[in-house]
Amino acid sequence: MSDSQPTSSTLTPVLSAQWGQDKSWTLDAYVKHGGYEQFKRALKMEPGDLTEMVKSAGLRGRGGAGFPTGLKWSFLPPHDGGPRYLVVNADEAEPGTCKDIPLLMADPHVLLEGIAITSWAIGANHAFIYLRGEVLHVHRRLQQAIADAYEAGWFGKDILGTGFDLDVVLHTGAGAYICGEETALLDSLEGRRGQPRLKPPFPAVAGLYSRPTVVNNVESIASVPSIVQGGSDWFSGMGTEKSTGYGIFSLSGHVKYPGQYEAPLGITLRELIDLAGGMREGHELKFWTPGGSSTPILTAEHLDVPLDFEAMAEAGSMLGTRALQIFDETTCVVRAVSRWADFYAHESCGKCTPCREGTYWMRLVLRRIEEGGGTEEDLDTLLDMCDNILGRAFCALGDGATSPVTSSIEYFREEYRAHINAGACPFDHSASALFSYTPRTLSAGSDQLAGTVGA
Repeated sequence: MSDSQPTSSTLTPVLSAQWGQDKSWTLDAYVKHGGYEQFKRALKMEPGDLTEMVKSAGLRGRGGAGFPTGLKWSFLPPHDGGPRYLVVNADEAEPGTCKDIPLLMADPHVLLEGIAITSWAIGANHAFIYLRGEVLHVHRRLQQAIADAYEAGWFGKDILGTGFDLDVVLHTGAGAYICGEETALLDSLEGRRGQPRLKPPFPAVAGLYSRPTVVNNVESIASVPSIVQGGSDWFSGMGTEKSTGYGIFSLSGHVKYPGQYEAPLGITLRELIDLAGGMREGHELKFWTPGGSSTPILTAEHLDVPLDFEAMAEAGSMLGTRALQIFDETTCVVRAVSRWADFYAHESCGKCTPCREGTYWMRLVLRRIEEGGGTEEDLDTLLDMCDNILGRAFCALGDGATSPVTSSIEYFREEYRAHINAGACPFDHSASALFSYTPRTLSAGSDQLAGTVGA
């Protein structure tokens, strides 16, 4: 199959298949539709065979980096008699990224079954879910789901008489974006300040409590039961040659029906906007992010670029978390980038000088330009700042902070100049914020709309 063309342009409801069912988050609803059957099936398989199945499927990390999931599992050293851990990264915090929280609200047991299967595959008897502390409603739902799974015998001691023990702990963080970085997450989980660790050693060798650890995103682990059910060929038959399978695409902003759209990797933004009812009436696309605010922005000329890891890289951006923020012509790109810069300056952990100082000064320069007090030299200064941060920061937060700045100047330098020359922002900001939104009503089992949930 071609690596540049999607195999399907239709929605593929797998993770979202039961979101429209009555009380879909309950154990009864999950079991009614075959829940935990794949865990029972996995327990009859050799752990190494499960790892090979995920590797053959081509599942790549759904948290942004896109590293092959099965390959990450295989990096664990041989058993030495000590503990090893699975840690699920549920610290979803990047502006625009909103796929894991809806998944945990609508169907938490698909993650829990994925945790059970993955723990068996890697030989872990303890799993941790690291959740943002602000999402109290999600914490309550997930905690109840874990309690129900224990009561039903899916977690605990001697599961189904197999001799396999598994304990799952839900841990809430304090709301630091940096804890989405896997080693900062591990430090936070151990009770220390969340700051990235020097690598190597990598978590697979010395992770949580200095023991072998696998850290995966919510969506990555939640995809495992469907791979066990359908097989690696079924999964790799979707998407593109190097970006296989399906994923949740989160559309927000100036589209008629914002929400979650589950589709094969390789679908285009043009197709997704059509599925979302088009742009808001009377307006047209100006710019968008393919994977959240830390990915370089793209424009209308990229509408037909396949949304997969390789095609996005060729276009000069990244697939990231598939957080598609859509902005029409009423949006001031300088204002948008300035707000993102505020976020990264606030969320920098301060461990390294390039990120700590660079994000602070980028924020000040961008705000000055937005308010009309900038100069032409400020644009070169911004690019120089980005050059001194990119590749020099301790972790990827610094790199991500530069992406919207450099890409916006590349595509919209004249808009920056308009602020400088006019001595003020030329946009009416209320025009981009005011628009009507009518939630789309979904019918259970609808082939056309299954897999979409209004934001």
